[in-house]
Amino acid sequence: MRMAPTAYDFSFDTLAGQPYPLAALRGRPLLVVNTASQCGFTPQYAGLEALWRARQAQGLVVIGVPCDDFGHQEPGDAADIGAFCEKNFGVSFPIMTKVHVRGDERHPFFGWLAETGGVLSRPRWNFYKYVISRDGRLRTWFTSVTKPMSGRMRTAVDRVVLGD
Repeated sequence: MRMAPTAYDFSFDTLAGQPYPLAALRGRPLLVVNTASQCGFTPQYAGLEALWRARQAQGLVVIGVPCDDFGHQEPGDAADIGAFCEKNFGVSFPIMTKVHVRGDERHPFFGWLAETGGVLSRPRWNFYKYVISRDGRLRTWFTSVTKPMSGRMRTAVDRVVLGD
């Protein structure tokens, strides 16, 4: 009997076009966020960077996954996205190439999230945040309006980073 997939069964490509298999992060908690450079929630990059810096030493990996599925708010190419994130927010956490997060062309990771978390967990806008535990399972998720450094978000991240 095949085990149900986990986050570690998926892979992305970095902005440089290199494979980024999540299997290489097995045993580490993840925070995966669908991002966009021209969104009202784009300032959340600063909070994601702060969370990454605060918990990176304990194993947390924050992963930004740009998408242009909502309001054409990520029109740039990989070079544009990387330059924007670095210049405006000092982003040092991994940013992937732009993918679809909804529809028939969505990246398989986001299909898995929808199956695992249910219909309400599907990204309905930019900056949906997915907290993945060390065993690769979806622990919880947050909509765009939840700021990365909010108490709820930090508590959820601390639970997967430090344990319950």
